[in-house]
Amino acid sequence: MAGETILNGRYQLVAQQGSGGMSVIYKAVDRALGRTVAVKILRPSLTSDPSFLEKFRAEARAVANLSHPNIVTVFDVGSEGPTHYIVMELVEGTDLKKIIKQTGAQPVDRAVDLAIDICAGLGYAHRSGLVHADVKPQNVLVTPQFEVKVTDFGIAQALTDTQPQQRAEVVWGSPHYFAPEQARGEAPTPQADVYAVGVVLFELLTGELPYAGASQQDLAMAHIKEPIPNLHDYRPGIPDRLAKMVYKAMAKKPEGRFRNADQLGNVLTSYRDSAQGNTAVAPQVPSQPKQPPSQATVPSNRPPGIGGQPRTTNEPPKNSEVTARYSAAPNAQNLYDPRNAQSQSAQNYPQAPQSFEQRYSVPAPQGQQNQQGYYPQQPAPDNYPQPQTMSPMAGDSARFASQQSQPYSQNMPYVNDEEGMDMVTISLGVLALIAVSGLVILWIIVIATI
Repeated sequence: MAGETILNGRYQLVAQQGSGGMSVIYKAVDRALGRTVAVKILRPSLTSDPSFLEKFRAEARAVANLSHPNIVTVFDVGSEGPTHYIVMELVEGTDLKKIIKQTGAQPVDRAVDLAIDICAGLGYAHRSGLVHADVKPQNVLVTPQFEVKVTDFGIAQALTDTQPQQRAEVVWGSPHYFAPEQARGEAPTPQADVYAVGVVLFELLTGELPYAGASQQDLAMAHIKEPIPNLHDYRPGIPDRLAKMVYKAMAKKPEGRFRNADQLGNVLTSYRDSAQGNTAVAPQVPSQPKQPPSQATVPSNRPPGIGGQPRTTNEPPKNSEVTARYSAAPNAQNLYDPRNAQSQSAQNYPQAPQSFEQRYSVPAPQGQQNQQGYYPQQPAPDNYPQPQTMSPMAGDSARFASQQSQPYSQNMPYVNDEEGMDMVTISLGVLALIAVSGLVILWIIVIATI
């Protein structure tokens, strides 16, 4: 029984997990490391060819160097007598083909997510110089958490290189996913893997395969000659942008497809992000708890999203922590805007802040303009405080304001405006009399000389 079989004294086979055209898979225990693994044992029909075994070992070693979350990890490759095996990571779950058979067409977002993860694993292999050559849902394992693991790297390629006559019988046992150039017998490339991903995505979105045939040869000719099916004919609600991506991935010629799985994955990721509206979100600012409104609400001049809720007329102004950090005063009022001072009411826009000179100068009498250009409607009260001294820091303007506020100061002589006006009038009259006299004398001289 399998539970009693131990390979090389290390891998104890516990139970058969599955089988395919090339191998049988067992759940096993690595007795050396005490962990559960999967052991894939090649079928005897493949191990009789030494060239295949050599190529298989080389491919297995190359795959063992791949370390990616979307690729089944290869731990070991070995043999015991005629039995040749490969030891891999044990993935709890099922393959994608079983999921499609059980549930049919997948939701668009889930199908895109699965395809992106498949492309991530394949893209990593392409950058490492490896081509899968047998991408199909049977080789895509899905965990209960919907984590994707691509498996069976290298085995199909090794068989194709050494036993091309068995390709149709073994490797292409389900030739629904291989590219037209593979159907013609050409060596697979990263674009061939892209084509296979396109077919897998088509099946995920529609629950059906794009091509059908009574035989493997008919299927091969369908991939080569038949037009690429339109996704909308199978599922009308598919977005046009996504349908175009699948169409491009399934192009008949390799140069018409995406260059590799990374490029296809990037395009699908961009589509997913734009479809879901994934944009950068600014950090959230904690808002203040709402206060119960009392009367009219005073609109705030703060930019939206900063400083909490608008305040009411009966509430003291409140600022959030962020507003207080970037304001000049914790409870600063609305800023004065001279453009709105005349058109807006005083309720929304307070008067301009007083200057230093205005705060310490006597207001001008009613109806007259003071030095600051304001027109107080009431005369200053008798007990208005007068400045006694000025700080040197106030400057010349402050000293000038102080002098103007004390017109009868000892530092400024008294001048009678009326007397000054009379003296100017007399002086002008004298000058006018002298001028007239000169003109008369000139006129007499001119008459005398005629």
